[in-house]
Amino acid sequence: PPRSTLFPYTTLFRSHLVRTKIIGGDTVLHVNLKPITIRPPMVFNSKREFNRYTRLVLYVQKVYPYSQIVSQQLFEIHAHLDEYKTEKQKKEYLKLKEKELKEQFEGQLRSLTFTQGKILIKLINSETGHTTFDIIKELKGSLNAFFWQSVARLFGSNLKLEYDAEGDDRMIEDIVIRIENGEL
Repeated sequence: PPRSTLFPYTTLFRSHLVRTKIIGGDTVLHVNLKPITIRPPMVFNSKREFNRYTRLVLYVQKVYPYSQIVSQQLFEIHAHLDEYKTEKQKKEYLKLKEKELKEQFEGQLRSLTFTQGKILIKLINSETGHTTFDIIKELKGSLNAFFWQSVARLFGSNLKLEYDAEGDDRMIEDIVIRIENGEL
């Protein structure tokens, strides 16, 4: 019978630590894979519904990476804010971070359509668990949050939009799952 031992040490493999297992003299990588959700193929009742879905796929593919970046950056900001003792230091750090993010993403985000912006607002809520309004309020203050909410309302949007994966945003959720599974 083949001898199988799970080694207590890990091996560096493409910048990831993975466990190894010896099976019959061969070293086999032992990697935990994230679960995937199997989705049935989409069924459309009309050409119009198909076109709407296709357009939504393009929009979600464009803005989904930004929602992930927002989630990651928000986590990073919160982790670093604890390092600063005074409010002045925290505000300086937030201004520096805001400047960096503006330089990196402002042009790309300004080119989004209104619909893409609404989808991004919902996906940020899905990724972070907080509305865009709440994030702005926490990091920039109530007055800034009120100002940007007013601007959003002028253009027919709402920074307080929440993501409803089982309701109105069912199609977006389906697209996100397909993106995460590598289908799209």
